[in-house]
Amino acid sequence: MNRPLCVMLVAAEASGDDRGAGLAQALRQRLGGHVRFVGVGGSKMAAQGVQSPFDISQLSILGLLEGLLAYRKVVARVVDTVALAERERPDVVVLIDSWGFTLRAAQQLRKRRPDLPLVKYVGPQVWATRPGRAKTLAATVDHLLSIHKFDAPYFEAEGLPVTFVGNSALNVDFSNADGARLRDDLGIAPDAPVLLVLPGSRPSEIARVLPPFAEAVALLKAERAELQVVIPAASTVAEAVKAQAGGWAHVVEGDAAKLDAMKAATVALACSGTVTTELALAGVPMVVAYRLGNFTHFVLKRLLRSPYITLFNIAAQDFVAPEFVQDDCNGPALAAAVGERLDFPGMRYAQIEAQHEALAKMGRDGPDPSEAAADAVLKLLADRRARP
Repeated sequence: MNRPLCVMLVAAEASGDDRGAGLAQALRQRLGGHVRFVGVGGSKMAAQGVQSPFDISQLSILGLLEGLLAYRKVVARVVDTVALAERERPDVVVLIDSWGFTLRAAQQLRKRRPDLPLVKYVGPQVWATRPGRAKTLAATVDHLLSIHKFDAPYFEAEGLPVTFVGNSALNVDFSNADGARLRDDLGIAPDAPVLLVLPGSRPSEIARVLPPFAEAVALLKAERAELQVVIPAASTVAEAVKAQAGGWAHVVEGDAAKLDAMKAATVALACSGTVTTELALAGVPMVVAYRLGNFTHFVLKRLLRSPYITLFNIAAQDFVAPEFVQDDCNGPALAAAVGERLDFPGMRYAQIEAQHEALAKMGRDGPDPSEAAADAVLKLLADRRARP
């Protein structure tokens, strides 16, 4: 190939931005100057040379009603994404997570360029809800890069090839993380209990989850004057978090500070998501909570096939970490669960051990996801070129 390989990466939220950046870095390590990147992403992908035509924070949407209200905006951004592909003529497109947005983009790209290889990185959780999405995805893309060992049978049954690449959350490097450094930076005593509060990375999560988290913190601090609260804020919501929590918590930003905070934490109160796996890897006992819009929750609770929302709970088939969803996600309930873990070291140690056992079932110590994803993308292209 005389010209550099053009890879288009499309991510619409923080976790996808992280995966896209890792994939770009891995591909560049293999191809050097013989690859260029275009696409849609956030700050991490921008650092790898992906200049997004719009701010992806406007696509950080969760919930059925919210999705309907934002439909026109999503469609407009799909048009922008397809226009970018038309202009740049990529050799392959990798669509990362964000089911609603990336599916629409893939469908439009398929119509415009039927021969363009389309790869989905992270499949919909059909083992938990809406199994019909496996068939929909198989009809739209050429390959799935799976982050869960148990994904493949659902999609391969519909004729979609699957490569298990592992979950980047299981490969977080804590070797340079230093809890003492964070305590020193924030003026927290070495023996003071630290509650890590993680309210999510989407604006809708901050709006719904942070208020009950704040109520729980107030109740906890009323009985524990020595308790210190730290919030590692995602870049997508940092300003909103500072505005709402700056008075009762230390708000820190950046990946290094987040990992330091995890190493400094005694207990965590976390919004359900990738961060729960990272906390488990760091050895932090946690309480998990989530809130959806009422309409979305009404629909989803009739579709869900699993009683668990936390991945390591799903792997363990047990409530290793307690979960408080919807109305149960309230200040008093959260404070009681967190308070038990703050007050009883034995409970913390037992939960940490159970979390580690669940991580083993999830595939901890598996392949490096970015490296495996890069290999899979290049193999797909090589196989395409080898066809007669």
